[in-house]
Amino acid sequence: MKQILFSGMIGLFLTLIGTPVLIKLLAKKGYGQFIRDDGPRDHHSKRGTPTMGGIAFILATIIAYALTKVITSSDPTFSGVLVLFLMAGMGLVGFLDDYIKIVKQRSLGLRAKAKMAGQLIVGIAFAVLSLQFADLRGQTPASDRLSFTQDFGWQVGPVIFVIWALFMILAMSNGVNLTDGLDGLATGASVMVFGAYTFIGIWQHQESCANVPTAGPGCYEVRDPLDLAVVASALMGACFGFLWWNTSPAKIFMGDTGSLALGGALAGLAICSRTELLLALLGGLFVLITMSVVIQVGSFKLTGKRVFRMAPLQHHFELKGWSEVLVVVRFWIIQGMCVIVGLGIFYGGWQAAK
Repeated sequence: MKQILFSGMIGLFLTLIGTPVLIKLLAKKGYGQFIRDDGPRDHHSKRGTPTMGGIAFILATIIAYALTKVITSSDPTFSGVLVLFLMAGMGLVGFLDDYIKIVKQRSLGLRAKAKMAGQLIVGIAFAVLSLQFADLRGQTPASDRLSFTQDFGWQVGPVIFVIWALFMILAMSNGVNLTDGLDGLATGASVMVFGAYTFIGIWQHQESCANVPTAGPGCYEVRDPLDLAVVASALMGACFGFLWWNTSPAKIFMGDTGSLALGGALAGLAICSRTELLLALLGGLFVLITMSVVIQVGSFKLTGKRVFRMAPLQHHFELKGWSEVLVVVRFWIIQGMCVIVGLGIFYGGWQAAK
């Protein structure tokens, strides 16, 4: 458990002291946020705020994980490294997108095909590698079976698994990206979900099927649950420290660099901890906001009418007169309830399997 404490504390410390350094560097180079003209008018005052802040918590998470392994003299695991790889890879795609927005002053950044290609390459690499590296019990970082609180059903095979993993990665990375529209909203919501995965990793480690002969009928067949908790704790701490600078009024934005990385990390943790479908509950706010965009676009194409004043959903409430801080806090409350419900179902699943 020392690893979990160390990783969280180091991640928090690094972003608390490292983010202002990054802010000064980005401001000096003139890497400020490009604000689209079709957004809420109040957002125009944010033009020029340093972006690409995701660099801070991506580096902090990786360094926190590495230092934790050195301090505790423990070995990294394939599961932990693969989640970090997915986070960094998606972050790189987001960085290229942000960089093009800033340098070329093009609000849409990378072309859609190029952005999708980058996400597909990283996602496929993660999915394929996650079915390799079996341990002594034959457990690989991921499983080709669907999962909720644990694996269930039949094996879908590697090809369908890769497609399913890609769907999860793209859905969560773009879901966090859509949520990242108000100061601190996506960061605060992510802290809660990473906290949930820290708890899940600890619980799965204690109730692991590898704990023979004490393992009970409700044990978890997860390759490296404790190390997944270490990664989740590092992410939670790093995002918490970043939130100090990202909360309203934000001194820095995470950009696509951060939002795609966080979404990738969430999907990776869900896949490797065998809680794929549970992620839809734990990350309920991201799902809700993504669905608001789907509904808005679908309604406009089918009927020519809009359901919301503006999508994503947070901007609808802004246009209704809610202040930015009010929207963020209330959406955080919704996300907190989603995490509570998700963890309750996770614990209920364990109880039912006993």
